[in-house]
Amino acid sequence: MSAKLHDCSVCGSLNCYKRESQFPAGCPTANLDESLKNEVLKAYFDDDFTREASRASAEVEGKFYGKLTRIEEIAEFAKRMGYKTLGIASCVGLAKETAVFAKFLRSKGFEVHDFICKIGSVDKTEGGIPDGDKIAPGNFEAMCNPALQARLLAEHGTEYNIIVGLCVGHDSIFIHHSKVPVTYFIVKDRVLAHNPAAAVYTCASYYKKIFD
Repeated sequence: MSAKLHDCSVCGSLNCYKRESQFPAGCPTANLDESLKNEVLKAYFDDDFTREASRASAEVEGKFYGKLTRIEEIAEFAKRMGYKTLGIASCVGLAKETAVFAKFLRSKGFEVHDFICKIGSVDKTEGGIPDGDKIAPGNFEAMCNPALQARLLAEHGTEYNIIVGLCVGHDSIFIHHSKVPVTYFIVKDRVLAHNPAAAVYTCASYYKKIFD
């Protein structure tokens, strides 16, 4: 693929979606190597998870487009994937939200296991974090332990793990250590009530500062 091709974020056509116009010059789709496209396409037939997840998510999208909230879509997707046991990796700051979420999933017939980010109650300094990087230096401050969350969920046999508000970076660690596929229910944003897209929607007015 040529280095001169544009990133998709600068495209004003989006012709790849419905093919109702023309592919612009430098479009990655129009210039995609056919052998690469066919090689990747094989995964949707040959790889069990990719095949089943692609079809399950397409069914949820097609049947419930604009009708279900994300919490409901998670349950519908998990049902179509045949999952029985779900795991939740949650932030201590969203304990109440996690309790409601777990109750909802159980009401849909799933077995649910959830572990909070401070599981193990290990001081940050024991995990190699300088005391000066604590929110309150000089005091006990439990580190977030997403690796342990992933380990415990694996020991409980979860088939699908769901993140509820883990910090940026901690979520990446959890995904790295998870033995099963992962999705999000809530993405943490302490300033915007866990709605990070609001900064984008208001970047021309209230949140111009993100470009400073």
